This record gives sequence, C-alpha cells and structure tokens, in this order.
Amino acid sequence: MDWHTLLNRERLGKATHSIDELGRSPFHKDHDRIIFSGAFRRLGRKTQVHPVSSNDHIHTRLTHSLEVSCVGRSLGMRVGEMIREQLPDWCEPSDLGMVVQSACLAHDIGNPPFGHSGEDAIRHWFQQAAGRGWLDGMSATERGDFLNFEGNAQGFRVLTQLEYHQFDGGTRLTYATLGTYLKYPWTARHAEALGYKKHKFGCYQSELALLEQIAHKLELPKLEEERWARHPLVYLMEAADDICYGLIDLEDGLEMELLDYAEVEAVLLGLVGDDLPETYRQLGPRDSRRRKLAILRGKAIEHLTNAAARAFVDQQPALLAGSLQGDLVEHMHGPAKRCVQQAKAMAREKIFHDKRKTLHEIGAYTTLEILLNAFCGAALEQHGGGALSFKNRRILDLLGHSAPHPDWPLHRSFMRVIDFIAGMTDSYASEMASEMTGRTSPV
Repeated sequence: MDWHTLLNRERLGKATHSIDELGRSPFHKDHDRIIFSGAFRRLGRKTQVHPVSSNDHIHTRLTHSLEVSCVGRSLGMRVGEMIREQLPDWCEPSDLGMVVQSACLAHDIGNPPFGHSGEDAIRHWFQQAAGRGWLDGMSATERGDFLNFEGNAQGFRVLTQLEYHQFDGGTRLTYATLGTYLKYPWTARHAEALGYKKHKFGCYQSELALLEQIAHKLELPKLEEERWARHPLVYLMEAADDICYGLIDLEDGLEMELLDYAEVEAVLLGLVGDDLPETYRQLGPRDSRRRKLAILRGKAIEHLTNAAARAFVDQQPALLAGSLQGDLVEHMHGPAKRCVQQAKAMAREKIFHDKRKTLHEIGAYTTLEILLNAFCGAALEQHGGGALSFKNRRILDLLGHSAPHPDWPLHRSFMRVIDFIAGMTDSYASEMASEMTGRTSPV
C-alpha cells in the first residue's frame, strides 16, 4: 500500500469528487457530515459502559466518541509530521489528523442501545430465532450477519447506506475516511474463523459490493475471499479508542465510587513519572479529586499519544504491507503499554461487575427481545405471503417508509428491522418495549 492511494479524496456514491472550498478540505466535509447526522446525535442517549445516568459526568457514547476523535486528531497530525516526506504533495499533516478524527467520530455510530450488552442481546435473540426456523430462508453467509451481529458492520451500513443519501452512498464520505473507519474489512464468514476478536466483522452481505469498491479504490490487499488488509490509519483510530476507553473507564469508576483515587493515580503516575504539570504539584488537599484527575489524565494522554505515534512510525513497513500482528498498543513502549493494560484490567475487575450495570444489562436483553419478537415476527409473517394480522400490520406501520416490502428476500427485510432497532436510544427502546407490552403508566 502507498499513501498516495490510501488518502483517496474521491467520494462514495454519485458525487465522486469533492470540490475544494477555502479553508475546508474534503476531509473536513467528512467530519461535518458525521457530526450533523442523526445517528451521531443519538449517541448522546446511548450507553458507553455505564447506564445513561443522572450524573452528568458519566460518559455516553457521544462524549466518548468526541474524546476519541480529539486523541485521534492528535495522533494523525503527529504521524503526519513524522512521515511528511512520504505523503502526497497536496497532503498536510492536518489532513491525516482530520481523516483519523472523522473515523474516530464514527467508530461507534452503529452501536445499538445498551452498549455491548445490546450487541450480545441481539446475537442471542437471533441464535434462538435460528433454532425456531426463522432464518431458514437465508443462505449461511446471510444468517452469519445476524448470528454474529456487530456494531461495526451496522456502522458501515449507517455511513454508506442509511444517512443522507439513502441507499445511494449514504453520507458519501471519502474513500480515505471510509477505509480508516473499517476496523474489520471482512464479512461475517471470517468472524469466528480468524480468531482475531470474537464476533468481529465490518460488513454485512448487503454492503459487500461497497466494501469491494472501497478496497479497490484504496488498493487494500485482498487476503482471501471477502477479506482485505486493514488501512494503516485504522490502527491510529483503534489506538485512540483504546487510550480513551482505558482511562475514561477509570474516571467513570471514580464518579460512581467504584474505585479509590489513590489506585487510579498510581496507574497514571506509573506512566507519567516525574513529568507532572506544575499545576498538579500545586494542588492541595482541599482541591477536588475530579480536578486532580483531569490534570493527570491530560498528561497521561499526551504520553500515550506520543508512544502510539512512535509505534506507528516504527511499524510502518508492516502496516503498509498489511502484515502487522495485533493492535498498536501491543507495539508501544513498556510503560505506555502497561498503563493501558492495567487500566483495562482494573475496569474489568472493579467496574464491569457493578450491580447497577448488571441490572441494566439484564434489562437490555428483555427490552430487545420484546422489540425483535414484534418486528421480526411481523416481517416474517409478511414474508410468508399470507394475510397479515392486524397487530403485525400496525407493527410494520411503525417503521414508516422503511418498512420491508412483501416481495423482499428475508435477509433484506430483517436488515430493515435491525436498522430501526439498532438506531434507537436506550430510553426510546425501553419506552417502546414497555408500550408494546401494555406496561405504560396511566395518564
């Protein structure tokens, strides 16, 4: 792979070229299209790790995505400066920063309500549905899309099909940004076989032709059928997510009183060492721990960003060959790698098993089961060709112009249902499920 091709500024869809504007590059336009999309806005009411809370300091998918985008921009710009001589003549380090920032903004845009528990709940429901014969009308590869449901693949569909220009390029982002978004440029047929990360894939069968088009435009090496090498800038997006995910989980853990300040401080000081800002040294016992952590976290992110950028440049030959094993964190220097790993381990041990989070996850299964039973059941009855019951006609009416047509293949019909349910916020999904079961409060 080479940077001239990897930074392709053409757009997916009918408008293949982007007209340059004063002070606004094609990659700036990508950023703005994502920011102004409805799918991005709804992330403000979707779970990051903890349930959407009355505590305004707890992260949602939206605040997480914004923070990841800031780290991603810094990473892209820093790498851009370090490899400047290899970039096309028109490309500035800020362009790399904007590509990575845009991909970071979108990296969770396809996540369903209730975070990762929502993903698992959808997979679980479809595994049960398959046992009832509900997926019998599909090919094995089509069934894999639902049995391995993945927010990354749903996000690719959101960006390329659902937002703005529906089923005609979607947001019509540049190929460079779409390539940087594609964390897993393969279909569900490789989700289990690769052993990379369980269930992980980036493209449904319905978007396979678009993935092939993007891979062709960027000249991503084809590794096997329906699987391509990752765009090198994906590793920067992934590193930005890992950095924020690790540190922000600890910050939320403190807010929820699941962690002590001293143990979080020890993890960050193990990375920062004596490189403490003067403002931190001047803090006294009466200063809030929130202020202390904000200063220390900022310095830790600076160290981690520097380490990730250096690892990227050191590993660039393998990145451009499409042969790098593992993620960028694994190739960072010792203290930086250890900091991220310790933060993630602390979150797993002391945060993820919080009772409030557990109850929320159980509720996610119940809520999504109600919605999937209703909408997929109605779509299946319609697909059978018989007369729809009154109830199922009314259920499909809720989908409006996105309702499946009676003559569509079952995979296409179920995808429309998933588009609707995965796009819901936590509160909207809960309210609709409650109303469907008649458990609404009297007016």
